[in-house]
Amino acid sequence: MAASILIADDDAVQRRLVENMVQKCGYETIPVDSGDAAVAMLTAPDAQIDAVVLDLVMPGLDGMGVLAKLRDAGLNIPVIVQTAHGGIDNVVSAMRAGAQDFVVKPVGMERLQVSLRNALNTSALKGELQRIRHSREGRLTFSDIITRSEAMASVLRTAQKAAASSIPVLIEGESGVGKELFARAIHGSSERKSKPFVAVNCGAIPDNLVESILFGHEKGAFTGATERHMGKFVEAHGGTLFLDEVSELPLAAQVKLLRALQEGSVEAVGGRKPVKVDVRIISATNRKLLDRVKGGHFREDLFYRLHVLPLTIPPLRARREDIPHLLRHFLARFGAEENRSITAISGDAMAYLSQLDWPGNIRQLENAVYRAVVMSDGDQLGLADFPFIAAQASVVLEETSSEPLIVSPTIHSAATTIVSGNEIPIVPLPANGMLTMLTSAGEVRPLDEMEHEIIRFAISHYRGQMSEVARRLKIGRSTLYRKLDEAPAHDEAADPADGNAGEEG
Repeated sequence: MAASILIADDDAVQRRLVENMVQKCGYETIPVDSGDAAVAMLTAPDAQIDAVVLDLVMPGLDGMGVLAKLRDAGLNIPVIVQTAHGGIDNVVSAMRAGAQDFVVKPVGMERLQVSLRNALNTSALKGELQRIRHSREGRLTFSDIITRSEAMASVLRTAQKAAASSIPVLIEGESGVGKELFARAIHGSSERKSKPFVAVNCGAIPDNLVESILFGHEKGAFTGATERHMGKFVEAHGGTLFLDEVSELPLAAQVKLLRALQEGSVEAVGGRKPVKVDVRIISATNRKLLDRVKGGHFREDLFYRLHVLPLTIPPLRARREDIPHLLRHFLARFGAEENRSITAISGDAMAYLSQLDWPGNIRQLENAVYRAVVMSDGDQLGLADFPFIAAQASVVLEETSSEPLIVSPTIHSAATTIVSGNEIPIVPLPANGMLTMLTSAGEVRPLDEMEHEIIRFAISHYRGQMSEVARRLKIGRSTLYRKLDEAPAHDEAADPADGNAGEEG
């Protein structure tokens, strides 16, 4: 999903011109004709706007008024103001009011593109710095979770409700999906946010030290216990204890954990009396905990103590629309950390990266961007900066008797259909490029249907390189994506004459 740009201008002609330029830059547009409409869009509960191009002179609520309302609402969305008057007073007033940049009408394509890119990069960097600061201070909230996916919306709603109480939460999901981030956001949005958040990786603790680390030990309780240790439960008193990879706890420790949860107290190894503790338990696992119960590796009674409110975080391959936004944030962060002036990721690289399955999920994506930033020689990341694609993504070009040809970067064994930058699935045509002019009924096929078939063939032929496809077809990239959006439903397998997709090889 491309970044969404709100365009506010009462002049319909100017608004349309800016809208066309923003679309050619590869962004989605949301045009409005007044300041009041802009504020309504920006302050909506489900607003997903990344930047604003704002006209300063409008009837009613003008640009300066919009900036004031954004400031009052505490919104940090980057704003680029545009005015027909380039006087220094207007510029200074707008910048003081919170604008990030300004352009003078009529703005040129290159100037607007640079301004938007800088605004989005700066916004992403500010977001990453805020996220890092919140993480260190234990103040992460749900606003620090980067997502635009519908698959994540219900998970976020459930997590927000969980944060309003002390109900035990069990977070399930593959490695690298952000389970600890969710746990920290629940804690940071709860009444316990001023108290400790203590994380324990249960899978990394030696079996003979689990009880000591969780519940503490007295001095001299065992060989090597040279001093008293309070334990993680006591450390988290009043706050949240996060038990990561809880499925890996040995059965002996599970018994004591269950007792601690039931009685609200812990007894240190070698201790003489239990210690009362008030902790909120959030646990996480990358396995199906119920399967561990059925296999006899996890106690059923403890399972029901932890599995009060389950959350399942979908893997990155199930929310591909989040990938461009994650890429932008990681690029801003690592570019700043490594002192590299890398400003963007090419559209072709973005399209390819958005298709891969990412078995390591967000952690793998983050590491891939980190490596690319460090190793890149240019000011923009391209496909060549992600060499793992060459090793993990093979392009399959073969015609079979029962399946349409598929161009696929295959991290997994099953073929995956090429998708464009805005996630439109494309089924390419056979490599010979034969275009059928007639339907099975002997009638001439509609022109738009054949046009879309040609586009699908071009994407197949140029292996998903969308810039090359647009250049060879002699159309702009925004026009290419628009035509993909308008693609009619088709079923090649049902009609062999329609696209030759079901012909015998």
